[in-house]
Amino acid sequence: MLRQTGRIALALALGGAGGWVFSTLNLPLPWMLGALFATMVAAVAGLPLAGPARIRATVVAVIGVLLGAGFTPALLQQVGAWSLTLAGLALYLLLSLALLVPWFRRVGGFDRRTAFFAAMPGGLSEMVELAEVARADVPRVILAQSLRIATAIAVIAVWFRWIQGVPVGQVTGQAGFAELAAADLMILAGAAVAGSALGLILRLPAPTLLGPMVVSAALHLTGVTQSAPPAELVVLAQVILGTILGCRFVGISAGALLPAAALSLGATLVMLGLALGFALVLQRLTGQSAEQILLAYAPGGLTEMSLVALALNAEAAFVATHHVVRILLVIVAAPVMFRFWDR
Repeated sequence: MLRQTGRIALALALGGAGGWVFSTLNLPLPWMLGALFATMVAAVAGLPLAGPARIRATVVAVIGVLLGAGFTPALLQQVGAWSLTLAGLALYLLLSLALLVPWFRRVGGFDRRTAFFAAMPGGLSEMVELAEVARADVPRVILAQSLRIATAIAVIAVWFRWIQGVPVGQVTGQAGFAELAAADLMILAGAAVAGSALGLILRLPAPTLLGPMVVSAALHLTGVTQSAPPAELVVLAQVILGTILGCRFVGISAGALLPAAALSLGATLVMLGLALGFALVLQRLTGQSAEQILLAYAPGGLTEMSLVALALNAEAAFVATHHVVRILLVIVAAPVMFRFWDR
């Protein structure tokens, strides 16, 4: 037990140091990307690390409450206008799958089943479960999906910061602990606890994220509170999330990681290029900015891409809603599509 605790402590220390370095260098999304980069390098180098997976649900609940704070009455009036971009999302997913399955088969040398689940842009845990049932090569699926999320976050952050010139700052709450009233802190904590329980009871995908987000959104829409989780807690959550992502590469050698990373980079660029095409078309049809639609379609994780949206001062509610719909579509459609594909 102590040995495992020491591994987790080392991982968190490296993650915190990486976040601090990235923040000092004024790099995009520093606390999450810095923690991810530092722990990934250490993991591949063979350091004895372990991700704090047991507290991930608590950390994700904080992010859920933060995302819920973005649902305002003014924003709610725009929900009807999202129907076109949500419909386009389904077509985008189909086209992505049609392009990426051949990519993983012909370029990566994956078998049919593994290529299907490596290409499917769903949640990591859901794709791994489905891949196990389908008798695919699960380690390859885990590596492909993990690299897709990490690559998408990095490419998006770098693109907006250094190519588009859009400031990608730090994600924080509205105020620090000292500036928030005790009543607001209790309400936000209650939203995290009650929302997590609700998400688990309703068996929502990503329950400890979506449950708190829904409860927090309801509290903010009804005016019960206008506060967001304190800045210090949001920074800590990003460090922990980045550390968990980086520790997924424990046990992977540099020799195995480099070709897999190149394969993932190619796949991610294909998806981002396709997402950009959709964004440019839908921008004219909906009035939403191309940047915001690109974030909504980008092939990163729900939690991670929502944090990127917050760092870009985009409408996080818009982005999060599209990623929730993406995960739901994939969960429902992937098993059905796989049965046809496997024939």
